[in-house]
Amino acid sequence: MSELELLPRNRKTLFVEVVLPLAIAKTYTYRVPYELNERVEIGVRVIVQFGKNKIYSGIVKSITEEAPSKYEAKYILDVADDEPIVNERQLQLWDWMADYYMCHTGDVMQAALPAALKMASETKIVASDNPDLDRSLLSDKGYMVLDALDVAGELSVNDVMKILGQKSVFPLLRSLFEHGYILISEEIKEKYKPKTKVFLKLSKVFFDDDSKRALLDELNRAPKQQDAILAYFQLRKTKSDISRQDLMEASGCGTSAITGLIDKGVLEVEEKVVSRFEGTDILLSPDFKFSEAQQRAYDEIKSYFNEKDVVLLHGVTASGKTQLYIRLIEETLAQGKNALYLLPEIALTAQITERLKLHFGDKLGVYHSKFNDNERAEVWHKVRKGEFQVIIGARSSIFLPFKDLGLLIVDEEHENSYKQYDPAPRYHARDTAIYLAHQHQAKVLLGSATPSVESYYNAKAGKYGLVKLLERFGDAKLPAIQVVDVTEASRKDEMSSYFSKALLTAIQEAIERKEQIILFQNRRGHTPFLQCGTCGYVAKCVNCDVSLTYHKTSNLLHCHYCGFSEDTLNVCPACGMPNMQSKGFGTERVEEELELLMPDLRIGRLDLDSTKGKYGFDRVISAFDNQEFDVLIGTQMITKGLDFGNVSLIGIINADGMINFPDFRAYERAFSLFSQVAGRAGRRQAEGTVIIQTYTPNHRILEQVRNHDYEDMFMTEVTERKNYQYPPFYRLIKLDVKHPDKDLVHAAASHLASLLRQTLGQRVLGPEPPLVARVRNNFIQTITLKIERKDISIVKVKELIRQAILHFELDKKNKGVRVQIDVDPY
Repeated sequence: MSELELLPRNRKTLFVEVVLPLAIAKTYTYRVPYELNERVEIGVRVIVQFGKNKIYSGIVKSITEEAPSKYEAKYILDVADDEPIVNERQLQLWDWMADYYMCHTGDVMQAALPAALKMASETKIVASDNPDLDRSLLSDKGYMVLDALDVAGELSVNDVMKILGQKSVFPLLRSLFEHGYILISEEIKEKYKPKTKVFLKLSKVFFDDDSKRALLDELNRAPKQQDAILAYFQLRKTKSDISRQDLMEASGCGTSAITGLIDKGVLEVEEKVVSRFEGTDILLSPDFKFSEAQQRAYDEIKSYFNEKDVVLLHGVTASGKTQLYIRLIEETLAQGKNALYLLPEIALTAQITERLKLHFGDKLGVYHSKFNDNERAEVWHKVRKGEFQVIIGARSSIFLPFKDLGLLIVDEEHENSYKQYDPAPRYHARDTAIYLAHQHQAKVLLGSATPSVESYYNAKAGKYGLVKLLERFGDAKLPAIQVVDVTEASRKDEMSSYFSKALLTAIQEAIERKEQIILFQNRRGHTPFLQCGTCGYVAKCVNCDVSLTYHKTSNLLHCHYCGFSEDTLNVCPACGMPNMQSKGFGTERVEEELELLMPDLRIGRLDLDSTKGKYGFDRVISAFDNQEFDVLIGTQMITKGLDFGNVSLIGIINADGMINFPDFRAYERAFSLFSQVAGRAGRRQAEGTVIIQTYTPNHRILEQVRNHDYEDMFMTEVTERKNYQYPPFYRLIKLDVKHPDKDLVHAAASHLASLLRQTLGQRVLGPEPPLVARVRNNFIQTITLKIERKDISIVKVKELIRQAILHFELDKKNKGVRVQIDVDPY
């Protein structure tokens, strides 16, 4: 036995490899002081200095007794945790993501950890406003920090170091944070909020029969209010909760009569938390039963899981996929394992939470980026401790510290919201989830009414199991789809503004039946661009090569890329003529025109602008679900899984913008979007109607949507992609070369492309400017690599790309030029 082995661990010289939340190529090695030897272990945070003055909390990736040979290791300053906050599987996932998506492990750490778990010297803290906290329990140093926060309002970690006269402040801050005394300072973001509904109840003064008779006598002079009260008494015989809408429909009274009764104190307003699906969805019953089609699909999924790790569930809208998910999650928990339920949109996370809470109660955790960092840190710790066994969340949920995953569900797997485009890592949550499941030897269920071509191809090829559920649940029928030729309608003078006669007639008929309508226009704002009718000048962003969009709500021109805004133009700055004309239309313009055509309609709008602020999305959705709006006008936000029982008509205002978008996935995405938005109609017993307005009524995609023919769309798309060398037959890697100097970026991109062609030959395409060639004053040139999937090592290809980029960056002529890599950029 050697002398070193005889030494206790606290006398050994240990070194740790630390992952820092920075875009650096390697981990950094630090030396551990003897007194901290017993506290360091893989997965804990350590406080280290990097650079001259910056202090960070990094994650220990490995422990060794071997000193770095090229540089002298600095000492770690402190250990922030008593036990690991990251497990070894997570560190392996980070490495896989860094390798596959060609970024740095620090980039992955930055995306993975909530800000509260990766404090640095610049991190800002504030005091909690909880009045129940007893400061007398604090240590002297803790009291000093709180006292300083009372005076300053906000402090950086650097400030705390100066106040206490020491660098090892992170354990103290961690303790203050965990006990609720301090919070990470940040903008308050939207949280999940349960749906509330307003109900009316009779004042207690009128509970006995004599007072009711007296009330009716008193209301003789207000017959509408009297009718409302009589209707209220009638409704109370069958309903315990009566909404304003219920009372208006039963009595035939308007809003003013109800408001009058509230003002008189006859009726009182009561707000209750309700399920968004109350009274309309079988999922609210904890002991739901499968239909025959669901049972068949469930049995097939279970059978496939015996031989395959991934199963694709192709289920049409409203077929009851969520019920299958719930039953599979229940079985996973019964086996003592955990489940992750991924959804593409935060809004959907809020919608589905009510359903799952019924089944899983306190075992269910919710996690997404709209929670503030303090809440995300709390969920992180609860998952690590096993307090949450089911997690529902958006793409960032894959980073949580799961111990024993048994099932991962990726709902709406076709959605491009699963792809992160900026910043790095530019990962796809669906593909990362499959790797995560492989780590845990878990099963993956991909669900969609319109699966991505790649997933469906993998299922057809036998790589995944394929289960089809092509019947809607219960008696619901697929909607009837009508395509309107805008050119022909204009010729016959049947267009009013942006609305065909057929669409306006259908809206009127739906309103008469007291049903609701959704209108889809996939462009927000009022006017996509302003153009001078005299000289042709177009108002453009000063920072980006893109036109400015006019927003009526702010009366400003906005850039949707960098956020720049300026006052709207009435006079052309180029020729001086007062002839600025609106071109195109967005959701605001559709709303404005519909109000002019049908002034009695109650219209709501669902887009990025109307849902800003706290609970913005939930406010609009709740109002529409409560039937406060007759019509909801929206962008693609309305296509993603929202369930409204009273919607019978869908209008797609302009289908051509989606179909003609310059992207190899345009047809697939158009089919998916139109099918998904059509799926919002007729989700109960009544058959819905979809009206699609287009200048190309005979386009094959519209024919396939009209026939609900996914299989035909897939076969056509997959044939074209094979011919033109696109996924799933080829891999795509995109390199964006960026610099503020247009000539320099073109020369640099040409240089990089020539370096890549030396080893990869004709697989290298470009460089060429993208659709928007300047963003935030950086000019962009794009190089695209098409790599065949057969007979070539993607690992070797990526290594050749890294070598070419390193050679490129070493050339002083390219100083300041940034190369941004996006693997699978779709």
